[in-house]
Amino acid sequence: MERKVVLITGCSSGIGLHLALRLASDPSGSFKVYATLRDLESQGPLWEGVRARGCPPGSLEILQLDVTDSSSVAAARDHVTEGHMDILVCNAGHGLLGPLEAHSIEAVGSVLDVNVMGTIRMLQAFLPDMKRRRAGRVLVTGSVGGLMGLPFNAVYCASKFALEGLCESLAILLQPFGVHISLIECGPVRTAFQEKLERGPGGVLGSADLETRALFSRYQRHCERLFWEAAQDPEDVVEVFVQALRAPCPVLRYFSTERFLPLARLRISDPGGSQYVDAMYRTVFSEPEEEEASREYGGTEGP
Repeated sequence: MERKVVLITGCSSGIGLHLALRLASDPSGSFKVYATLRDLESQGPLWEGVRARGCPPGSLEILQLDVTDSSSVAAARDHVTEGHMDILVCNAGHGLLGPLEAHSIEAVGSVLDVNVMGTIRMLQAFLPDMKRRRAGRVLVTGSVGGLMGLPFNAVYCASKFALEGLCESLAILLQPFGVHISLIECGPVRTAFQEKLERGPGGVLGSADLETRALFSRYQRHCERLFWEAAQDPEDVVEVFVQALRAPCPVLRYFSTERFLPLARLRISDPGGSQYVDAMYRTVFSEPEEEEASREYGGTEGP
């Protein structure tokens, strides 16, 4: 049986790490995985996972790849069977948390470069061969933050909204080529992502006014409650990726959780946007005693 060639970006931790190990250790032996890292010094957890799971020899290869560097992307493409790729997983991501005015332009540019331009570089490198062969799968790590605006995540949401438009546009064009692209829409996941968020010089609230600082404190309390109630383990999220890559006719969007669908539906069904903005404000900034009333607004449960 010929193994499917899979390349995954952002495998140093979190979803990328767990997906690479899940596919490399799959009992069917169906996959040859290229797990890519920006910094090869962070490959330790991958090799520990390979040993712990007893991955067969040759099922996983670690490759240096920086999605912000076109020459690095080209080198990876040349290394991986000269661009022949069955499944491409664009997972590398970067976050930015806090008031917009607290972020440096450099920090904003870094998020957009990794999340948006990094994905575009990968697609430009590998889509042509998939189109020529009229076969291939692309999975992109999406987010509920790409379907609805989230306070204090303006830049991150901007990058994820961009990926929604990118993938939706490509899905239309790729139909006659037999190439499928899917977004895996994730909610909160228990990974190191939160710890790695770029917070900018002078702290996340560097130049914010007192009222914004107070709102951020309420936002933090909301997030703590949300992660306690709803955060998923990466292993569970990875199974949604596996479902998408094995589906005979994959759809454009797969959701790792249904918790946030009511607010997403409200946003889509509210062209003017005011109902959604009000619902999200109440959901995020309500104190615990107000939260039940907030959730009943429009029948929503928010992130």
